[in-house]
Amino acid sequence: METSLLKKLVCPVCKGALAHDAAKQELVCEHDRLAFPIQDGIPVMLQGEARSLSEPDSPANA
Repeated sequence: METSLLKKLVCPVCKGALAHDAAKQELVCEHDRLAFPIQDGIPVMLQGEARSLSEPDSPANA
């Protein structure tokens, strides 16, 4: 993912910074403990599509 794009994206929940996990193809918000998937090079920044970091295989239900 492009570094310039990553610097512009923020968590849609808390507006905090995101970390790029290239291995898992996700953008991670440590504050909210959510991982947003990157599909075909496009970040899916929807809370309902995010994976909770406390529950590795399920979407967030917040």
